[in-house]
Amino acid sequence: MTSTHAFWLAGRQVSGEDSFDVTSPWDGRVVGKVSVPTDGQTEEAVAAAYAVRDEFAATPSHVRAAALDHVSRRLAERTEEIARLISAENGKPMKWARGEVGRAVSVFRFAAEEARRFNGGEAQRLDTDLGGQGRLAFTRRFPKGVVLGIAPFNFPLNLCAHKIAPAIAAGVPIVLKPAPATPLSGLIIGDLLAETELPAGSWSILPVPNDKMSALVQDERLPVISFTGSEKVGYAIMDSVPRKHCTLELGGNGAAVVLADFASDEDLDRAASRIATFSNYQGGQSCISVQRVIADASVYDRLLPRIVAAVEAQVTGDPSDDATDVGPLVSEDAAKRVETWVDEAVAAGASLLAGGKRDGASYAPTVLTDVPADVTIACEEVFGPVLTVQKVDGEAAAFAAVNESKYGLQAGVFTHDLQTAFRAHRALEVGGVVIGDVPSYRADQMPYGGAKQSGVGREGVKFAMDDYTYERVMVLTGLAL
Repeated sequence: MTSTHAFWLAGRQVSGEDSFDVTSPWDGRVVGKVSVPTDGQTEEAVAAAYAVRDEFAATPSHVRAAALDHVSRRLAERTEEIARLISAENGKPMKWARGEVGRAVSVFRFAAEEARRFNGGEAQRLDTDLGGQGRLAFTRRFPKGVVLGIAPFNFPLNLCAHKIAPAIAAGVPIVLKPAPATPLSGLIIGDLLAETELPAGSWSILPVPNDKMSALVQDERLPVISFTGSEKVGYAIMDSVPRKHCTLELGGNGAAVVLADFASDEDLDRAASRIATFSNYQGGQSCISVQRVIADASVYDRLLPRIVAAVEAQVTGDPSDDATDVGPLVSEDAAKRVETWVDEAVAAGASLLAGGKRDGASYAPTVLTDVPADVTIACEEVFGPVLTVQKVDGEAAAFAAVNESKYGLQAGVFTHDLQTAFRAHRALEVGGVVIGDVPSYRADQMPYGGAKQSGVGREGVKFAMDDYTYERVMVLTGLAL
């Protein structure tokens, strides 16, 4: 029998009246059963968070930092167990699941560090004009209000960490909704937070069904929404609550640009290896996975066969096997969608150089060239292990090709030239430019977010804390400055 996992309501474990199965996308087995909160229990969690907001904001920073340090240590101690849970519910190969746990360890550690130095205050003399003589402005940051965090399935632990850890660090209560396909990893964070001294009500983790989210989104007691997921859902949320503060980390179709100066055999081998790995890691289910390669004509003919060979060398199969590079997608429906998009591109004239086959929820690592600009896979985020490669003439054409997309999350530029790096930083309409590597690099402490249809706001611990709070100025009068 599979046990039913309780959820976390205002810091305590609670069960609802109904439950649902969490299944493995690899073999369909039931990984766990998760209890679903009733409407009354959801209301209780929101009311508790709202009621504790002043108390939590006033909690000493050392208390919040100690709690975050504790979660970081406990995640590290349970790395193998949690990695196996991620792999089971998500289908992520173990090598990537262990890496995800390691990143979550860092996120909570970074948050503990930021909690200790956040809100130190900034003083500004106002006697630069006569009317400000004897006046000093003192600025601090205060919570905007309770955060509603909505996390996706593709990083079921780390993206929950990116919602919860900054909130605790800033003294902001949070109600977190993990993804329905992968709730178990998020609930693990609750196990560890419950071991701390944080005020009751300051956090809840509720596996609320998607069809019941509207009431939470609309609730005026939750003035801040942090959402990671699809463009369609993210903008529908923001459009429905125009007076709320929304941070949206949405889709992308990350481009890796290989310029003419990145031309030695060693350069091209490295570029091909990094491109192949990061177009297929997590089954391509990452907003910053490599979906497009834009190669200068002078290196294209030497680069393309290297990419194909590196993609074909990716080991596919059972995600619990340490040798596996590429596991299944999150569901068979997701794999069928990828299959449809690839078939559409091939029917329209694209050349299939590798992959193109589906087996249940798994889709073989795929390389396409000569892809027409108007097919779905050229315009939308594939969120699967599919890579397109195109040839361009020169740097300006390469940067223009990156910017043709409606998305703008991150881009990678393979070049050795510092001036080119600065031109790329200026020209590319994205939230992040990675020089000498793929767009898939993310350090969890750096600002992370997009331009255009890839969202608004920034994650990364300190930057999320800024998003959850606002500046409030106090003016002191009659001072001898």
